Formats: sequence, structure tokens, C-alpha cells
Amino acid sequence: MAASPAARERDQMMRERVDSSVVAAIGYDPDAQVMEVEFVTGAVYRYAPVCGALYARFRTASSLGQFFDANIRDVVPFTRLV
Repeated sequence: MAASPAARERDQMMRERVDSSVVAAIGYDPDAQVMEVEFVTGAVYRYAPVCGALYARFRTASSLGQFFDANIRDVVPFTRLV
């Protein structure tokens, strides 16, 4: 059974907007080692496990899209949320 819109909203991680042509926003829960990435297409993915060091490097990368492709895509397990 799919989660209701209210349940999805309640479970949504706070994400910060970023300056990227590929990534719209990112968020991180250090206790759970979970990262969310919202793409400019509107798709949202949850990645885990993601250590704090990887998230910090991603957040400060000069190109979020290139960093994502090289270090996260096809490396870290994910779930598509939207």
C-alpha cells in the first residue's frame, strides 16, 4: 500500500537548495546516514548508507553533477521517493 501524501510529507527530510544544473536540493540525516537528493527534474532519491564525509564532499563539490556521477550514482544503494 502506498503512503498517503500526509505520511510522505511527515517523513520528508529537510533539503537545502543548491546551485547546480542537475541537482536542485540535498539533505542529510547524520544519525541514520541517509542522504536525499532532489534533481531539477523533480525526482527525489534517498541514498543509504552515506557517511558524513561523503556528504560533506558532495555538498562542497565544485560540480555536484560530476561528483554525483563519479561517487554516488551506481555506488550507493537508493530508493526513489518521487
